[in-house]
Amino acid sequence: MKKYLWQLVLVLVIASMAISACGTAATATKAPSTGGTTGGQGSEQGQELADAYAGKLKGKIVTMAGPFVDNDAVKFNDSVKAFETATGIDIQYEGSKEFEASIAIRVEGGNAPDIADLPQPGLLNTLVQTGKVIDLTNVINQDWLKKNYNQSWLDMSMMTDPNGKQIMAGIWARVNGKSLVWYPKAAFDKAGYKIPTTWDEMMALTQQIADDGDTAWCIGIESGAATGWPMTDWIEETMLRTTSLENYDKWVKGELKFDSPEVRKAIDYVTKIWFNDKYVYGGRAAIATTAFGDAPKPMFDNPPKCWLHKQGNFITTFFPEDKKAGVDYDFFYLPPIDSAYGKPVLVAGDIYAMFRDAPEVRAVIQFFSTGASLEQWVKEGGAIAPYKDASLDWYTNSVDKGVAEIIQNATSLRFDGSDQMPSAVGAGSFWKEMTSYVTGSIDLDTALKEIDASWPKK
Repeated sequence: MKKYLWQLVLVLVIASMAISACGTAATATKAPSTGGTTGGQGSEQGQELADAYAGKLKGKIVTMAGPFVDNDAVKFNDSVKAFETATGIDIQYEGSKEFEASIAIRVEGGNAPDIADLPQPGLLNTLVQTGKVIDLTNVINQDWLKKNYNQSWLDMSMMTDPNGKQIMAGIWARVNGKSLVWYPKAAFDKAGYKIPTTWDEMMALTQQIADDGDTAWCIGIESGAATGWPMTDWIEETMLRTTSLENYDKWVKGELKFDSPEVRKAIDYVTKIWFNDKYVYGGRAAIATTAFGDAPKPMFDNPPKCWLHKQGNFITTFFPEDKKAGVDYDFFYLPPIDSAYGKPVLVAGDIYAMFRDAPEVRAVIQFFSTGASLEQWVKEGGAIAPYKDASLDWYTNSVDKGVAEIIQNATSLRFDGSDQMPSAVGAGSFWKEMTSYVTGSIDLDTALKEIDASWPKK
């Protein structure tokens, strides 16, 4: 009898264990991946996100506005769909091509979206001055942010409000890399050229190509009313490689003059390439009249007429349609100059700011600090994530993956400088005076003094 009783007990124990295991598995399947967050558990990002996954914020609406339209708007909505399904929160995104012009009016008029996607920190800084941007310091767990972002991203999110207080004005989402040099891979490899890893090696390669009877660099700065902006990118790159981040930030704010030893030094590195007719296709005289999108095209001539082109990852849209990444062209990181400043990367991207403090809005902004918020877009192509919990395995093309790797491995990062300067400078005198300097119609002394004189008076 005892024998049968023990068998019965054993059967009941096994059945109980099986039921428990099934329940655990069901719970695990139900809770989505959110950068460490699972339903019903404490969140690394914030309690509101944990509450959202526990179903406590179901039925809530969070409004969002930004510049994503057409295909980008579709990809954004795809990227938040799993979160909406898991939490029951409805993120209502409104994209507009006039967003940058309208957002300030909306904020001033008390009609701001819950969250705004700003394409540049300069625009966000303008909104911070209204006093209506919510400080995220106590909204998102700071330990989580330090764990999931390069410190430079966090530094660039800090801004001063009207009361003189430093606040965390936003968090970074989709980004782009600019510190890239493109080259015609098949021809480059056939010629036996090697990828440079230092500025000196890059200059040696430039001279080697000249000695072979070719011009190394494809350069053009013509862009209609925006003519000159590629030159400002080059100067920003060499500033990051020859002086401190503190000086770069002071320069962007107007606290370090253009007519300073630091800026002059950075420009000198640029002009040693640009003003040498043996190094630039068409020579110095052709730079200002060559459209920036046409500049890299001679790389694809047979044989190439130029071999190197510095530009952000968007430039591939101007490459011949039949050319394939990794086969016909590739890119490398624009090398460092002074080892004291590591391997900085110049970036652009979207920073998300919050205008309404409510649990559901907190949950959404906390979600946007995770790789999961951009995973689907990364997989669909066209997005690069700044997050450390974003896997390189998500990238489905070699360009996006390569740029993401460069950004992840950066010693430091800084946003495009001219985009942060007052428009009278960054999108005005900086472009204009540098173009005049390139054409030779004014000298450097005049150009720098004119830019400094254009800075708005405080």
